[in-house]
Amino acid sequence: MPNDPAQLFALVWSGWTATWPTQLLAVIWIVWLASWVVASFWSGRTQKQVMTRDARTYRIPIFAGAILFTPWIAQVLGEQPLWRFGNLGIYLLAGLTLAGISFTWWARIHLGRFWSNAITRKEDHRVVDTGPYGLVRHPIYTGLIAGMLATGIAVGTVTAMLGAVLISLGMWQKARLEEGFLMAELGAEAYGRYRRRVPMLVPFLPGG
Repeated sequence: MPNDPAQLFALVWSGWTATWPTQLLAVIWIVWLASWVVASFWSGRTQKQVMTRDARTYRIPIFAGAILFTPWIAQVLGEQPLWRFGNLGIYLLAGLTLAGISFTWWARIHLGRFWSNAITRKEDHRVVDTGPYGLVRHPIYTGLIAGMLATGIAVGTVTAMLGAVLISLGMWQKARLEEGFLMAELGAEAYGRYRRRVPMLVPFLPGG
């Protein structure tokens, strides 16, 4: 481990996070993550949440994917991108990434104090079916999956793309687990009607 702060910074800010325009992708995700952590303090009181052992089904692939997604893994393995986009291609994919995480923020603001990072039931929780929740039942996961896949394609390394796929798989698994939890907590009739009307993750598909 380097003792020189400059060397440490170079190690942390390396790989695709240190080269423009892929560096733009790192900036987008860092800003999103920082703002998301700050906003996590704005949330209602939790009444009930999914057991930790059940949460492992989605946390493990998300955690493994996040490790593979980092630029340091590709650097340690000496990976080279399978393809290289020109600046325009990277900017287009960065635009898709930004659109995805903007969708997560629209959903986060629309959900208000019902939001939680874990699968929980908040005080006075009810079915929210307006705004982005009228397009998909889990718009935060939809936006994250879209952003991750766009970033993985832009970076072009096997590990980045595999990481993006694992994170997406974890998000899909979390959505499935949340479905069962909300059906039980908010009522099979109310949430069931919502499920039949609105798709889970991909807009404009049939509900179910």
